[in-house]
Amino acid sequence: MSSNPPLNEHLVQNWVVKKPLARSRGGIVASQNRVAARIGAKVLADGGNAIDAAVATGFALAACEPWNSGLGGIGFMLVYIAAEDRVHVIDFGPRSPGGVDLADYPLTGGTTTDLFTWPAVKDDRNVHGPWSFAVPGHVDGLGLALERFGTRDFAAMLAPAIELAEKGIAIDWYLTLKVATAARDLMRYESTRRVWMPDGLPPVTASGAELARLKLDGLAETMRTLARNGRRDFYEGEIARSIAADTRRLGGILTTDDLAGFNARFLEPLELDYRGARLALAPGLTAGPSMARVLHQLVDHKFVKGPPTADSFVAYAQALREAYSDRLATMGEATVDMVEMAEARSPSCTTHLNVIDRDGNMVALTQTLLSVFGSRVVLPETGVLMNNGINWFDPRPGKPNSLAPNKRALTNMCPVIARKNGKPWFAVGASGGRKIMPAVMQLTSLMIDHGLDLDKAFHQPRIDASGGDQVGVDPRLPAGVRKALAAKFPVKLTELVVYPTNFACPSAVLKDPVTGNYFGATDVLSPWSGAVSEEEI
Repeated sequence: MSSNPPLNEHLVQNWVVKKPLARSRGGIVASQNRVAARIGAKVLADGGNAIDAAVATGFALAACEPWNSGLGGIGFMLVYIAAEDRVHVIDFGPRSPGGVDLADYPLTGGTTTDLFTWPAVKDDRNVHGPWSFAVPGHVDGLGLALERFGTRDFAAMLAPAIELAEKGIAIDWYLTLKVATAARDLMRYESTRRVWMPDGLPPVTASGAELARLKLDGLAETMRTLARNGRRDFYEGEIARSIAADTRRLGGILTTDDLAGFNARFLEPLELDYRGARLALAPGLTAGPSMARVLHQLVDHKFVKGPPTADSFVAYAQALREAYSDRLATMGEATVDMVEMAEARSPSCTTHLNVIDRDGNMVALTQTLLSVFGSRVVLPETGVLMNNGINWFDPRPGKPNSLAPNKRALTNMCPVIARKNGKPWFAVGASGGRKIMPAVMQLTSLMIDHGLDLDKAFHQPRIDASGGDQVGVDPRLPAGVRKALAAKFPVKLTELVVYPTNFACPSAVLKDPVTGNYFGATDVLSPWSGAVSEEEI
């Protein structure tokens, strides 16, 4: 095997980009969208706790980063309560409707071109459209977290999101890019086209003009109904009836019974000790168990403090490749048995946020629609952009992860909370499909094994070994690292660029155990990401 990685002739973004940390003696919110992060920071500044801020930020993202998550989505949340020194997990992950019949998803003999390499289904009905809806858990998950751990009223935490939805989303170059890359599918559904492609083209603000705004029709009124009637209205009330009626008119199968039968649930975290840190990961049908396996394999490796060496990256790649080989073969719901396929074609389609407050309470929250723009269906009456969670399931019969009624799916979400000596340390997570866990694992190791601070860890180039034969290598890594990896694995130089998302998009908050200072960091190349402290408000 050659010890020199093959040259990629299209390495074009050879710039040096820095993303500033947030620093504070108080709370911080780190999010892929700085507008939403500011809303959470305002909640902290007004005396709310980390859970209040996370819920406000999570709902705000539905109005200012709607293609990644929202009321029609799902997720996992880790909550650390400092007074208890305990982590709680809230699972509002994907579940198929009760009326699902695999016979309604006949195979065509081809292969899908969206996200997973499943066999193609007639009309791609598992990928987009009303047949692709899983039961949305976002509203119940965030509402349950607030009810159990928050200090603020549900309506109050929705109010900033309502204001954003009424104002509309600013049309900058990044919004135009996002819509343009999904335009073919957004044009398929009249209600979606009316919102996102009003003139039959992606929305654009004229050069030099004040930013125009895109109105998310119906969303503000739906949020007002939620604020007035409470979170269960989405599942048992006026909103639930509207969602089911819209779905029925569009030809889908999600019903009021599916909605009424959904309840977010508490799980015990997957916890492990790793080199003096206590790590809490999401359990079960997430990437948490795979990350635990990687860390178990790395625990005896001799890391050197300071910047990671070639030996470190070889160890990362080896452990990740073995974990993904096992994950693809043995995980899923039926026996916790197999599910995901390659996601290399997909840009970032999830969002992650972290919060830490003055008392050391922390939240790591990952929420998603699965694909970018989810099902690509905006429900006409509610303005809710629905997920395409059916695409998590294998459309072939007789497989461990075959689509079936009322079934949960394995996801790639990997929120993590770390403590040291019974005290809060950091919360971290990412978006980016199967790239999530390798990024979160490396950031965790960079801080624990190599002693890097948050700033250096987030600006450290990484690798991606999330399945498939090749290891993706950031060409900014030193030549010695690239050669060492190429000597052991097939490698591909994978540039860190704004678009597409070749690596995951992480964020984190941290409390320095020595100084007591708080820090927040977000993905360096994400144009909208940012960490905001309550002191900035």
